[in-house]
Amino acid sequence: MLPSQTYPKSERVEIAQKIVSKSATTNLSVISFTALLDGYIRLGDISPARQIFNSMKDHDVVAWTAMIVGYVQNGFHDDAIGLFSKFMLFLLGSGEELSVSVGNALITMYAKAGSIEGAKRVFNQIHWTRDTVSWTSMIIALAQHGLGEEAIELFEKMLTVEVQPDHITYVGVLSACTHAGLVEQGQGYFNLMQNVHRILPTQSHYACMIDLFGRAGLLQEAQDFVEKMPVKPDVIAWGALLSSCKVHKNVEFAKIAAENLLIIDPENSGAYSALANVYSACGRWEDAAKVRKLMKDRGVKKDQGFSWIQIKNKVHIFGVEDGLHPQKDAIYQAIAKLWEEIKKMGFTPDTEAVLHDLEEELKEQILSHHSEKLATETWSGITPWEQ
Repeated sequence: MLPSQTYPKSERVEIAQKIVSKSATTNLSVISFTALLDGYIRLGDISPARQIFNSMKDHDVVAWTAMIVGYVQNGFHDDAIGLFSKFMLFLLGSGEELSVSVGNALITMYAKAGSIEGAKRVFNQIHWTRDTVSWTSMIIALAQHGLGEEAIELFEKMLTVEVQPDHITYVGVLSACTHAGLVEQGQGYFNLMQNVHRILPTQSHYACMIDLFGRAGLLQEAQDFVEKMPVKPDVIAWGALLSSCKVHKNVEFAKIAAENLLIIDPENSGAYSALANVYSACGRWEDAAKVRKLMKDRGVKKDQGFSWIQIKNKVHIFGVEDGLHPQKDAIYQAIAKLWEEIKKMGFTPDTEAVLHDLEEELKEQILSHHSEKLATETWSGITPWEQ
């Protein structure tokens, strides 16, 4: 009997160890082992699941699949990739083919792990069994890695081989058009989705279209699209327009987007911050200060932004100037060195969005200690502690 989630995690691990030790004498079948393995994975207990998997004398495709998918679902991407490599050797030796369900999970896994080439290899390997999920997963993976045009080419091929796209497929396609700057093509696909494939747009599709217009600087078109939507725009829709206004420094539409967003979600600190940043970027410091004061008067607290990165199955979390990372001194030193190097190469930091009443040197420090930069520095491997 598999221990339920009411047991403490340490106790569930102990029970798994007893099962593993006892199985040596009782000679449990592969099916029984796999059932136990799958049960622990569903509970999110990777350690006992790994013990059970390693203790199995024989592994079938189901066992391999359960363990790999379990790693993926619980964020152990490095372990998943390592086990998948062994799985490939197993398949070559056994003559069995990679199932489409495993293939789909692996495409997503490789994409999340930053290996688009790995995702492509798996996609090509399941050539004869690809389903809508397979094509969709690959299209989204390409779009997320900035390969918008390649994602669109793949979608066209999907239509050629007569695989029916679904609403998630079109989210990926519209996102690809957005990041590739293909406005007309994106509009065409939005119409194709409704008129040919009879898929009703969701809020996600509408947000993609607003983002499509907005990123291209077509803010009037984005605003017109919002006003003509047959459903009431949600926070994501207004947020997409507001983000574009921030990029293109358009105060007029930023005010409209922020006001409507705050009607839906009055406690949304991001709307206040984005509007204040638009004012700051346009040099309207008094207006920016008024927005921040309004935010304070209404008791809205700004949520601190965090960035994180996974290295060797360990997640490193960073906030702006939070100083929480155990190797913070080494990271900040490396950031300072890198910052000076790129300035020597001609880089000029854009300090407009930083509070105007600060010294320029302090503005640069705030920019260089942004959480994303700290996470990137950790990943880059140039920090002494990582070396």
